Amino acid sequence: MAAELLTIGELSRRTGVATSALRYYEEVGLLRHPTRISGHRRYQPEAAGVVGAILLLRDTFTLEEIRRLMASRSKSARAWRDLAQRKLVELDERIAEAQAARVAVEHALACPHEDIVTCPNFQRIVLLRLAGKPLEDVHSA
Repeated sequence: MAAELLTIGELSRRTGVATSALRYYEEVGLLRHPTRISGHRRYQPEAAGVVGAILLLRDTFTLEEIRRLMASRSKSARAWRDLAQRKLVELDERIAEAQAARVAVEHALACPHEDIVTCPNFQRIVLLRLAGKPLEDVHSA
């Protein structure tokens, strides 16, 4: 059985993840604590797949969200779907914010004023932002 198990170095090489990150994944509950043989970590071969899933998910989710997704998956399929649905809403909001920021930069580049700070439109937008209006609203105001 011990021959099938992976050392932390082997898991690191298979996944391209630093050993310090693997230990951190254990610490925060993303990766099961491995078996210890003579004080050394030994992982089941499936741990490489778990680390691969973490790498894929971290492009979209925070590590805490990944931990909750993985924990909820074992409880019910519905629970992880609810978390994923909430993430879609958050991503849509972030996309809208990024698009508004892009429009702001495009407007700044098209501004005929030598110094953007002297532009009356820029000054109006600054005042609206100071008044609490979101960036996506100030362009339509």
